[in-house]
Amino acid sequence: MRILTRYILREVISHALLGGALFTFVIFMRDLGRILEFVVRDSASMSDVLHIVAFTLPPALTVTIPMAVLVGILLGLSRLAADSEITAMRASGMGAIDFVRIVSIVSAIALGLGLFNSLYLAPRAAAGLITLGESLKSSQASFEVQPRVFYEEFKDRVLYVQDVSPAAGAALWHHVFLADLTQPADPQITTADQAIVVNGTPNTPDAQTIRLHMLDGGQHQTSPTDPNQYNISTFTSTDVPIETEAPEDAHLGRVNTPIQALSLAELWRRGNAPAIANGREVSFYRIEFNKRFSYPFACLVLMLVGVPLGISSKRGGKSTGFVLTILLVFVYYFLSSVGVAFAQSGKLSPFLGVWGANLLFAAAGALLLYQMSRGGIALSIFSTLGVALSSLIARLTSSKDPQSARTRSNLDVATVLRRFRNFSRIQFPLLLDDYVMREYATNFAVVLSSFSTLFLIFTFFELIGPIFKNRTPLIVVGEYLITLIPYILYNITPLCALVAVLVTFGTLNRTSELTAMKSSGISLYRIITPVLVVTVLISAGLFVFDELYLPAANRRQEALLSIIKDKPTQTFSRPDRQWISGQTNNAGEPSRIFYYQYFNAEKDSFANLTVFEFDPATFSLQRRIFAASARWDPQVNNWVFDNGWQRVFSGETIAMYQPFSVATFPEIREQPGYFKKEYIPSQEMSYTELSRYIDDLKQSGFDTKRLSVQLNKKIAYPLITLVMAILAIPFALSMGKKGSLTGIATAIGLAITYWVIALIFESLGNVNTLPAVLAAWTPDILFGITGAYLLLRTPT
Repeated sequence: MRILTRYILREVISHALLGGALFTFVIFMRDLGRILEFVVRDSASMSDVLHIVAFTLPPALTVTIPMAVLVGILLGLSRLAADSEITAMRASGMGAIDFVRIVSIVSAIALGLGLFNSLYLAPRAAAGLITLGESLKSSQASFEVQPRVFYEEFKDRVLYVQDVSPAAGAALWHHVFLADLTQPADPQITTADQAIVVNGTPNTPDAQTIRLHMLDGGQHQTSPTDPNQYNISTFTSTDVPIETEAPEDAHLGRVNTPIQALSLAELWRRGNAPAIANGREVSFYRIEFNKRFSYPFACLVLMLVGVPLGISSKRGGKSTGFVLTILLVFVYYFLSSVGVAFAQSGKLSPFLGVWGANLLFAAAGALLLYQMSRGGIALSIFSTLGVALSSLIARLTSSKDPQSARTRSNLDVATVLRRFRNFSRIQFPLLLDDYVMREYATNFAVVLSSFSTLFLIFTFFELIGPIFKNRTPLIVVGEYLITLIPYILYNITPLCALVAVLVTFGTLNRTSELTAMKSSGISLYRIITPVLVVTVLISAGLFVFDELYLPAANRRQEALLSIIKDKPTQTFSRPDRQWISGQTNNAGEPSRIFYYQYFNAEKDSFANLTVFEFDPATFSLQRRIFAASARWDPQVNNWVFDNGWQRVFSGETIAMYQPFSVATFPEIREQPGYFKKEYIPSQEMSYTELSRYIDDLKQSGFDTKRLSVQLNKKIAYPLITLVMAILAIPFALSMGKKGSLTGIATAIGLAITYWVIALIFESLGNVNTLPAVLAAWTPDILFGITGAYLLLRTPT
């Protein structure tokens, strides 16, 4: 019995570890880009970055540990059932309780890990993340300042920098403009040729302060009551401290600390306080207290459901196990999220709302275990449901029935290629090519549908709270999830191609079909040709998909998300914007910054408009124009300024002061449309639209580094699908007789490596450390060279 125990445990644990890694990878990838930007910009030390990674993992593990247990049990036992090993074990005297006893070892270990994570690691990780955020607040403020972008997050100050050079602990800014808006109608202006930015020291009184050591600049002050009074001072160097506001609830000693960072004892104390505790209903503390225990104990209740379903899924094998896993994960976390939402609204008690899903699954597990030992219809229904779903997926992706194949011939890639062969007289694809392509296409479709479903499930879980809070109609939620599918498909296609190639050639190698092909005189390069051809078509399809359909779908799903979260519909027109840099078309022209308190886009008129003109070499203020109002006159094709003044500066002196009732300045050539520009995210534009948008912004003097990187990625990203396929082939052939599980694990490792490298190079391009072309294409080149080298070294 000890041998069988070890054998079952090894099968369950291997699948559980893989499932846990996959689920954690999906959740963690959302934060990976931000973390890597810290590294690239050097705005946080490597120690801080590692701390951020460590603090981010425990909250994810709270959810993924129970998922991993269910995956391990269902997939492990399904594989044993499909190979009739479960039948042999039961014939030797093992009963249902024996399987529960063995698998409960894994569940007990997972329960212990889950409790340790939920009760100890996760609260400390949340507290540590808050503390680290406080200490990095000043450095992140300097990190978030982008060149040629107005930064308005400082209190009563607006900062504009033409160029940024990041460095550890400090940064060098070139051509700095700082406006003090304590009196918005008369801002005090400080300009400097350069500024050395020093972040505040963590855990000191100036931790929330950044200090600007400004070089070669000047300060300009006006009187709000007397326009004739104007003060100018110049400096060789001066220090300007700027406070960065910390969030009011960030300090752990305060009563409104984020609830996830509270210790268990503090949750218990606040949960048993009077009706309103520290401005928050006590039910929220009781809900969080119960959640700290309910998720770890889900390992046990999911085990009770998983064992009978895994044992009874012998007809479908691991495919049935995987389908049941996705179904059960969705049902459990849906019930859990709904229960928590009802508890928060007061419709259920905190205990029943949080533990309801566990109680339902425990009752279902007990019933299934009873019926497995005594016989019954419930277990057969679940088993049949899993087999039916897996069979449906199989029928949608492939079929061995010639008649059904003929009915779908118009959508079959291999059939299209055969017709092309007949038309063009090219000897491709042959019968063997058709077989390899069908295997690859089937695996690709299964993996793509599975990963898409996982992403949809995680997205739905994140939106459960807003859905119940805002009473969003289900038709809106359903439409949002449907419109989100194109975005998901575009982003996961390269990963799915990688997994499909690994599984396809791993299977051919394991079943010795690859050896048979080689023994018949077919070269390895000829064998992989159909897979590469299909992958090229997929890559081209991704680009066309992004060019023709995806931008509109992204705009629609963003609008629906705003409805679900009860936010104003997102618009990228900025009528409330008060600062904008002017056009600089010719070398030697002064740089301009426009500041206005109101702009009427319909009448093309300004209220309280100020125009600052700077020397392009030193960024010293050369001229300042103010008008109580300004309007566009199409007859003179220029702006008409009313009731204002202009001052021309020479060092610390005012070379000219001229008040006016009406005036025009022909050198100011910005048209009304310039102030009505829309800021559109790159994912909501096609390649052609984004290219035109970048050209337009460049002419207007805007920074386009990030957009240029995204423009190149619109071609580089679809091509990575082909690169991943080339890279996966030698890895698949090197796995020998190992199963598809090893292929999936290898795919996850390769995908993580690619994403890390791609995000690093993208961040380097965003900060102008690398040209946009290199930032977008270097990951493709590196992985392509690696894949080609490994493929050439593989025996043919």
